Amino acid sequence: MNQLTTGKFLARKRKEKNLTQEQLAEKIGVSNKTISKWETGKCMRIMLL
Repeated sequence: MNQLTTGKFLARKRKEKNLTQEQLAEKIGVSNKTISKWETGKCMRIMLL
């Protein structure tokens, strides 16, 4: 899966849960700007700890 496809998937799932980018960001501990970058495929640095 490329970055743009992954981003569209993330956006679709977020919207299915009726979450804003800000709400999702708060839940997972990142900024809403990070969510935006992920969803537009501009940055896909997702680190799993």
